[in-house]
Amino acid sequence: MLLAVTAAALTAGGIAWLAGAGGLADLFWALGTVSAVVPAVGWVVAALRHGRAGVDLIAVLALGGTLAVGEYLAGALIALMLATGRTLEAAAQRRASHDLRALLEHAPRSARRRTDAGVDTVPLAEVGVGDLLVVGPGEVVPVDGRVESAAAVLDESVLTGEPLQVERPRGETVRSGVVNAGGAFELRATATEQDSTYAGIVRLARQAGAESAPVVRLADRYAAWFLPLSVVVAGLAWLISGSAVRAVAVLVVATPCPLLLAAPVAIVSGLSRASRLGVVIRDGGALENLGRARTLLLDKTGTLTGGRPRVVDVIAAPGRKPAEVLRLAASLDQYSPHVLAHAIVDTARERKLELSVPADVGEEPGRGASGTVEGQRVYIGRLDTVDLEPSWARAVDNRALLDGAAVAWLTVDGRPAGAVLLRDPVRPDAPAPCATCGRRASSGC
Repeated sequence: MLLAVTAAALTAGGIAWLAGAGGLADLFWALGTVSAVVPAVGWVVAALRHGRAGVDLIAVLALGGTLAVGEYLAGALIALMLATGRTLEAAAQRRASHDLRALLEHAPRSARRRTDAGVDTVPLAEVGVGDLLVVGPGEVVPVDGRVESAAAVLDESVLTGEPLQVERPRGETVRSGVVNAGGAFELRATATEQDSTYAGIVRLARQAGAESAPVVRLADRYAAWFLPLSVVVAGLAWLISGSAVRAVAVLVVATPCPLLLAAPVAIVSGLSRASRLGVVIRDGGALENLGRARTLLLDKTGTLTGGRPRVVDVIAAPGRKPAEVLRLAASLDQYSPHVLAHAIVDTARERKLELSVPADVGEEPGRGASGTVEGQRVYIGRLDTVDLEPSWARAVDNRALLDGAAVAWLTVDGRPAGAVLLRDPVRPDAPAPCATCGRRASSGC
C-alpha cells in the first residue's frame, strides 16, 4: 500500500507540474513524503529498541528535512525508494512464510499409541521414547522410530526427493515426516516430537525465516558509521552556508539508495531467477552463501534427473520376445498407480502395442501387481534373489546394478518371463561435468 501511495503521489505531482500547477504538484509530493515518514519512523524506533541503527534512519532524516525546507519532490523520490525496498523485502518474506506454512501443515499433530487397553489417539507432545505407535495407510510418520511389525512401505520423497517407494524391514529406523504408502505397521518411538527429524527441519526453517540476509546486515553495519558522518557533514554545511537547505541537500545525497534498494532487489531477483529454473532457495542468506560454497550436495531426483523414470530396455527370457514381455507387463500395470507402472504403460503405448484388459488384479505395496492376462497368471514387480535361478535373470540383475537401473520382473504362471529396466534420465539442462577439471562440459578445460 505504501508503494502504491508514494508512486501515485509522485505521478500525480508530475502531471500537475507539467500542467503548470506548481502548488498542486507540491501538495501531491508533500502528501507522498508524509505517507512514508509515519511508517518509516515506526521502523526506525523498532530498530533502535533492538539496539540497531540501520540505513532507514538516514532516509527518515532526509524525509523530515525535505518537508521542513519545502523540497517536496526530493522527499517524494526518497519516499518511493524507501517503499520499493520495503515492498521487495516483504515479498521475499511472504514467500518464505508460505514455504514454512507448507512445512507446518505437513507436520503431524497427533499419534495413535498402542497400550494394553487398545489404541488411543494422543497429542504428539505426549509420545515418549519407547511408546508403541500404529501408523495407518496414508498417514505421516509422527516421530522417529523403529519398525516393530512386518516391513513398512514408505514414501520418503518429502525428505529425500526420491519418488520411488522404499521398503523398511522389521528393526530398521524410520524418520518422521515420511508417508506410509503401504499397509498399517507398528513403530517403536526412538525420539520425542521435539527430537525427531521433521521437527528439526521445521525449526531450521523458522530460524532461516527470522534471519535477514547477511548482505542486509552488512548494510546496517555500514550505517553505524555512515549515519553520524552524514549528520556531521550536514551540520557543517548548514554552519558554513547559513542555509538549512544545504544541510537537507547533504542528507538527500547521503540517503543510501544502493543500501536501501540494492540488497532487496538483488535478493528477490536472485530467488525469482532460481525459482524459474526449478531451484528453490530458502532465503537471501542461503543465496549469498552460495557464492562462497566449494562443495555442493545435490538431491538427484528432480534436480539432476527429471523425476519421471523411463524404460531403457526390455529383456525377454529364452523363447519369448521383448515386445510380448512389455505388452503383458503394461496390460497388468494399467491398473497400478505406481510411478514405474506409469512408465511401462506409456512406453507400451508409444510403441503401439495392443494392451489386454486384466482380471483379478491385486497389488502388494512395495512389491508389485498380479492378475490374469489372456488366461495366464501374470506378476510384475520385485523378485527375491533366490528366485533368479536362470542365468539370463542373474545377468539382468547384474546389469541393473551396474547401470543404476530399477528392474520390474515379469513372471508368467510362476516362471520368470522377462524384465523391464527403468531409469530416471538426466535432465537435458544438467550437462555432465568435464572428467578432467570437473567444470561443466560446455566450458572446457
